[in-house]
Amino acid sequence: MKAAPRLAAALAAWSAAGALAAPEEFNVDPAHTYPGFAVRHLGISTQRGRFDNTTGKIIIDRAAKKGSIDIAIETTSVSTGSPKIDNVLRGEDFFSVEKHPKMYFKSSSVEFDGDRPKSARGDLTLLGVTKPVTLVIDSFGCTKLPFFVRTTCGADVNTVISRSEFGMNAYSAFLSDDVRISVQIEAVKVEPAAEMPGAGG
Repeated sequence: MKAAPRLAAALAAWSAAGALAAPEEFNVDPAHTYPGFAVRHLGISTQRGRFDNTTGKIIIDRAAKKGSIDIAIETTSVSTGSPKIDNVLRGEDFFSVEKHPKMYFKSSSVEFDGDRPKSARGDLTLLGVTKPVTLVIDSFGCTKLPFFVRTTCGADVNTVISRSEFGMNAYSAFLSDDVRISVQIEAVKVEPAAEMPGAGG
């Protein structure tokens, strides 16, 4: 009879391990995700800005060391702290937001270091032009604090693009071609809704 509790414990452990090994799906948290950019201005300073509205979905499979990233950024939400500069950036010389209200990143592969994603290769679509980019993922971590309902993961993501490759050539005498992109990102795990007491009866 002692074998029964051991078997039950083994099955429970196996089930828990299987749950941990399953792919995890996350929704990007717009309130804690801000893609930022930095470009050299006049060769003497750095102009910075960010986008305030980002949505997307991330899937992480730690056991298989695979994942996917699908992000949409609203170009209309560009913000530099200067309304005058923001209006210029929304115009046809830069993000042309009426024609291209969003930019997109869709991964083709995700590399892992142990059970942590460390980089992602994929395509960035900006101004209707799609080019391959590689994102470096730093400081990846997850938490589920007692007062949080769901697991939240976050990271710092960085890359450098050439704006002229996407057809953004304006003010080349004043602004550098290289643009450094830095994203603070958090995403909330999608979990099955808890069954309400008495449900099904």
